[in-house]
Amino acid sequence: MRTQHKKRSIGRVSAVALTVGVLGITTLAPTASAATWPTPNGSQAVPKTIPVSGVTDGGLKKYYGSGELAGDGQEEGQDPIFELADGATLKNVIIGAPGADGIHCKGSCTLQNVWWEDVGEDAATFRGGNSAVYTVTGGGAKKAADKVFQHNGGGKLNVSNFAVQDFKTLYRSCGNCSTQYKRTSAFTNIEVTYPGSRLVGINTNYGDSTTLRNITIIGDSGRKIVPCQKYIGNNTGAEPTTNGSGPDSTHCKYTSSDIIYK
Repeated sequence: MRTQHKKRSIGRVSAVALTVGVLGITTLAPTASAATWPTPNGSQAVPKTIPVSGVTDGGLKKYYGSGELAGDGQEEGQDPIFELADGATLKNVIIGAPGADGIHCKGSCTLQNVWWEDVGEDAATFRGGNSAVYTVTGGGAKKAADKVFQHNGGGKLNVSNFAVQDFKTLYRSCGNCSTQYKRTSAFTNIEVTYPGSRLVGINTNYGDSTTLRNITIIGDSGRKIVPCQKYIGNNTGAEPTTNGSGPDSTHCKYTSSDIIYK
């Protein structure tokens, strides 16, 4: 895949809701400290991509790559641990290291309470068409040397109640895929722990837009994490150029009150 390059206050005493546990119980993780990753309920090596259709509940078991899926770097073209069919739901899963290319969604999909302990190439890649809707609720990702969420197809991604730590980019609308789309994304109740480079990267020339709400950033006293980076994308495989950053009413939809620093 192309590589380019997650009024209600969350102020002094509030918290970010994180879904944990196999029963889907929602607990509150204080925004003053990083979210607590769940303890795996057993583990399973995965030598070949696991196809998912319908609803699959992993019971908070840890899945990690082995054999041909033992990659954990940024090599292009790695296969995923899980591949979701259109309309599939994957929940209560921990992806350990090696993480290969995480999860691929071939169409609309739901990821519920999915945790990545050490992101490989990407945590999840979304490949559906213009009408696809991808939903990520609960869970978290850390140790992402490049991207957490890679949006190569069309449609809309909704991410809520998610934690991210030690990452480069939380979300990237593909900057140089051979087929390009107008892509939409929304991020609500996201706990971000520094270090990190940018939350979202979108292509203004294709009409991308993102909405940021209730984003808590921990440990970034220098405010180095860019909430919304704009690019000029292409379909030739060339390196995209940047096109500014910061809020506006068209592409980067947020205000300063939506970003809380702790």
